[in-house]
Amino acid sequence: MRNAPAIAAATLVSAGLLMASCSSSGASGNSTSSTMASTAVTAALGSIGSSVATSSAEPAYVGEVSAAVEKIMQDNVIPGAVVLIASPDLGDWTGTFGTGTLGEEAPMSVDDHFRIGSNTKTMTSTVILQLVQEGKLALDDPIGRYIPGVPNGDQITIAQLSEMRSGLYSYSFDPGFNQTLDEQPQKAWTPQELIDIAFEHPVNFAPGAQYDYSNTNIILLGMVIEQLTGMTASQAFDERLFQPLGLENTLLPLPADASIPAPHPQGYSFGSNTSTIDTYELPTADQPAALDGTLLPNNETEANPSWGWTAGAAISTVDDMKTYVEAMVDGGLLDVATQKTRMDSFQSTDPGNPAAARYGLGIAEIGPLIGHDGQIPGFMSFMGHDPDTGLTIVIGTNLATVPTGEGSALQILKGLLPIFYPNIVLPGDPAAAPTGTPPTATSTG
Repeated sequence: MRNAPAIAAATLVSAGLLMASCSSSGASGNSTSSTMASTAVTAALGSIGSSVATSSAEPAYVGEVSAAVEKIMQDNVIPGAVVLIASPDLGDWTGTFGTGTLGEEAPMSVDDHFRIGSNTKTMTSTVILQLVQEGKLALDDPIGRYIPGVPNGDQITIAQLSEMRSGLYSYSFDPGFNQTLDEQPQKAWTPQELIDIAFEHPVNFAPGAQYDYSNTNIILLGMVIEQLTGMTASQAFDERLFQPLGLENTLLPLPADASIPAPHPQGYSFGSNTSTIDTYELPTADQPAALDGTLLPNNETEANPSWGWTAGAAISTVDDMKTYVEAMVDGGLLDVATQKTRMDSFQSTDPGNPAAARYGLGIAEIGPLIGHDGQIPGFMSFMGHDPDTGLTIVIGTNLATVPTGEGSALQILKGLLPIFYPNIVLPGDPAAAPTGTPPTATSTG
């Protein structure tokens, strides 16, 4: 099983890429496309072609976008993808690519459900902000007021948890936890079990001292939601987010539920949790075999995502994610004042690095787009909305990370951004790192 804790929150900014995964893995460098795709890969992937699922008049960008997606998928052995683009000026389009089942002609569908990983974090933080505007808690409340036994719990604030500045160790780095995920993929984890693992480890730094992506933060916020609403987090998400937006294909499963609604592709991951605990990528010696199709990924479709809970267990479709990310960025889920608080919350993840990404209250800047991404065994997704132009891009794939270590949806995103933003600077370009060193790409849990 490929690194089950890899619920990613990777943010691509105009000058660099920072990958802050919910994974147990460590740093991920900038990946490069391989030209090693062979007939063996083609056989394994099925036919990689696109289908359009919107109006009969295609937007002008469709040909260029489709060609970019197809090449990236072929170069990085991504089995299937669904790509949604919506623009008030350029037009709306949804394309399906590749196969939902390795070795079979099983076309992806625009209605496919994906496990959306760390996109769930935005939902948790949105509900927390709703509770703030209702006067049920404050962003500067200490988490110890609600959850006992948290290290530095009298100092860590609700805001610091949402902004990834608590200093708490992420349980998804724990070696024993990763071994259990490998040996018991169907285990239904409780939130208390997860934070107990985290609290066995020392804190990483004093509250507020720096940015450090940790699943533990968002599990604690989920526990606060249940305490203050008197309902499960699944019910709270449904009543406060999904129903008001009409998201009929989005849910946060209960921990005991490892199923995924139909239709859905099979989800794949390379490696195991324990073998990739220190890095996203496959061992260098295994990468050529993965890229030429002789080493196939594992099927993770039925792995229980309960270990991610409010940090990464949600399920959705690209169409629902479009509706959600636009409401999250443009407003509609929060009152005006609370929405402004959120949109003003972005801080650099590395103040000493001008190429570093910015992260706020459960929300990330991805170049000109605002949103999040999510990676969990078998699946990766991205959702982003540009509040200035109205452009929205949503990507869902059925492969967690490509063999060289980067999230599959991010590989596709990096190929699409220059189409819509010709002057954008991507990781690896000389302008991305004025000092001559590549932008930092870190994974902290």
